[in-house]
Amino acid sequence: MSKNLGRKHAIVIGGGITGLAACYRLQCEAATRDIPLDVTLLEASGRVGGVVQTEHRDGFLIEHGPDAFISTKPAAKALCEELGIADQFIGTNPKVRRSFVLRNGTLHPVPEGFYMMAPGSFMPFLKTPLFSWRGKLRMALDLVIPRRGRDTDEAVAHFVRRRLGTEAFTRMAQPMIGGIYTSDAENLSLKATFPRFLEMEKAHGSIIKALRAQKKQASQTSRDTSGPRYSLFLSFKSGMQTLTNTLTQAVSNSIRLKAKVEHVQQASDGNRWHVSLADGETLNAELLCIALPAPHAAALIENVSSPLTSKLNAIPYASSATVNLAFRREDVTHALEGMGFVVPATENLSLIGCSFSSVKFENRAPTDHVLLRAFVGEPTSKKTEAELIELCQTDLTPLLGLKNVPQFAIVSKHSQAMAQYQVGHQEVVSSIEQFTSELRGFALAGNGYHGVGIPDCIQSGETAALTLLNAL
Repeated sequence: MSKNLGRKHAIVIGGGITGLAACYRLQCEAATRDIPLDVTLLEASGRVGGVVQTEHRDGFLIEHGPDAFISTKPAAKALCEELGIADQFIGTNPKVRRSFVLRNGTLHPVPEGFYMMAPGSFMPFLKTPLFSWRGKLRMALDLVIPRRGRDTDEAVAHFVRRRLGTEAFTRMAQPMIGGIYTSDAENLSLKATFPRFLEMEKAHGSIIKALRAQKKQASQTSRDTSGPRYSLFLSFKSGMQTLTNTLTQAVSNSIRLKAKVEHVQQASDGNRWHVSLADGETLNAELLCIALPAPHAAALIENVSSPLTSKLNAIPYASSATVNLAFRREDVTHALEGMGFVVPATENLSLIGCSFSSVKFENRAPTDHVLLRAFVGEPTSKKTEAELIELCQTDLTPLLGLKNVPQFAIVSKHSQAMAQYQVGHQEVVSSIEQFTSELRGFALAGNGYHGVGIPDCIQSGETAALTLLNAL
């Protein structure tokens, strides 16, 4: 049947990791199905890869965007194996699988066995100075507090306070979650971001009981939950851009750079799409995938579907920035025996966290040097680069014992790049998918729908590609 289709054209708008994955999967799957298909990827900027960008400078390896991906979600790892780059994987440093939390101006290790919001091991939890005795007793009540009867969505902050108390939220869960989503946990959807904890409550009636049950099932070589968790984060010897560079090479003939799309329109018969570029050119295609942040996608299709546009605009996005700072080892007093640290909002710093990049992964800095990666969220990220560097130095100096200015500092700003999964997010996405299914040969992909990580974006792009091909 596919041989009788005639040559088709697919357009992917957006050249980030999602768009690259969609383009690659369209090409591969079309070839497998013997579908004659031309694919064009349109990227408005002068490079593809989106937020994934690695820079090599003076022996340092600097990640402007994500520095790793989690392998428990299979899409990224599977794609890397398919591309033949799995032999370039590196894991996190096995000697320092712990992180720190700031409390009253001092960095304290996360207690062994503590996972995000609750303890899985009692003795390390009882000894930690991160919580007061009253806070610890309140967290222990999780063992007897009844499970919630309703199945409606709930804010992460409300869930943590309900089960484990205020200290568990303000001193641990809030900074941990902020480090992942750069989001306000007061509005963050539990179902869309941490459904695992909801499942724990349903199955065990207690987060602590669930963590202890998981610990019993773990192998004898795993002494706590944090070790295996950190070891599941992977990067590449030459940085994360290894992935996007390899994808780019695989689909290079399809890529058009500096091709800004103004709007798209569905043909009157509903079988084709007209894509209008800023330079006046119009492209036509049977298949269209928009792999952009939801509000950007909404702007392109405002004349196609008002209900869909409205739902896409209901997904907010947040900005963030990273500041990479390079130091001589002798200028950093702290032992740096960990992956990094997170900062509770109650500490009133500009930082929300800092990664010890040269400790976390090998070959990130020359011998006797240190690379730190500081994170800031809104509204701090809107400040100038010079201001951000100064703020980070000011915050880091007393915490890490900095004795000198950095050899260099590089600021990376990510404007409106992180989708915010607010309470009710899954219902919004369900509506989006319903409206999208009514448009023939059309698909959406990106971090705005089913996950914000690298594996989620790859899965989103690949799913969109298969959906489009199945529509032929």
